[in-house]
Amino acid sequence: MRYEGTVYRPPSESDSLILQVTIGCAYNKCTFCSMYKDKQFRMRSENEIFEDIEVARKMYPYVDKFFLADGNALVMPTEKLSRIIEKIKTHFPECKRIGIYGSSSDILLKSSEDLKYLKHLGVGIIYMGIESGSDQVLSLVKKGATANQIIEAGQKIMSQGILLSTMIISGLGGEPLWEEHALESARVINAIDPDYIGLLTLLVDPHAPLADEIDQGKFEVLKPINVLRETLLLVQNIDVSHALFRSNHASNYVALRGVFPEDQTRVLGQIERAIECYRDEDLSDHNRRL
Repeated sequence: MRYEGTVYRPPSESDSLILQVTIGCAYNKCTFCSMYKDKQFRMRSENEIFEDIEVARKMYPYVDKFFLADGNALVMPTEKLSRIIEKIKTHFPECKRIGIYGSSSDILLKSSEDLKYLKHLGVGIIYMGIESGSDQVLSLVKKGATANQIIEAGQKIMSQGILLSTMIISGLGGEPLWEEHALESARVINAIDPDYIGLLTLLVDPHAPLADEIDQGKFEVLKPINVLRETLLLVQNIDVSHALFRSNHASNYVALRGVFPEDQTRVLGQIERAIECYRDEDLSDHNRRL
């Protein structure tokens, strides 16, 4: 198996075999992200990928889950992606699920027939970063998508019966926009009604463009107490039919987990208690740098 640079995967793919089918991120302009800034995007050749699959079969006697990296592997043409998946299923007939990152623009470029076929082949879950539901925040961080486009992409995945895991970044609007960020993100989540809702808290890598904006005073990092208030406002306004909510990443101030709407009241109580505990605390990591 060959890997180029740092390889990232969702926490829920920890027991999956990672197959790097693309290198880097095809968009790679988000100011808050530094994950792929050292890579020039390209799609790996089918021969290389097929060789890795064959090598993996010799190395691993049993693999029931694959994750296709890098940043937005769904950008690959459906024909090429389908050939890769067919190769996986031929060599790993025990494989039950294939996961993949996909941006809203990648998803919107796929036809419903493309997505239906990918599901038929074994794509069981797509991870899509919403980041924020506020058009103002999305524009400021150069996300390259509007809230309506994100909603359309999310609904498109859900309509095909593919599991959809979404992500919101707490604090992405900074101090001036935290309320808008919370309310609009809840609106987008509700419109999509995804299977999974994840929360990360903004951590600014020194190599991310946003770090320069902070140093220049153009972005005011959200204070910890307001991160909690933002989370409370977000959760208060989420209205979904059935979703696993998780805010238990190392970046989060409080570990939260529950099935919404069943556990929503309990989770709100946890956030409220955390706010009470932190209200008078001097939390010194306001800059939230890695």
